[in-house]
Amino acid sequence: MLGDAPRAERFLSLTGLTPEELRAGLGDAAVQHAVLEFLCGHEADLIAAADALGIAPAALAATRERL
Repeated sequence: MLGDAPRAERFLSLTGLTPEELRAGLGDAAVQHAVLEFLCGHEADLIAAADALGIAPAALAATRERL
């Protein structure tokens, strides 16, 4: 998420989180859900994140549904 500056800026701006809060909250289901909601809301971000993780975009979307 934070590896791509424009994406990171949009996410942090929309959520009000700081990079430190995001990193600290990665184990928190609410933060995970916020990240997945953000990614699923913009297909290009979803695809880029899935590519970076080496998984299918549908797998990220399915994880959002499970949270």
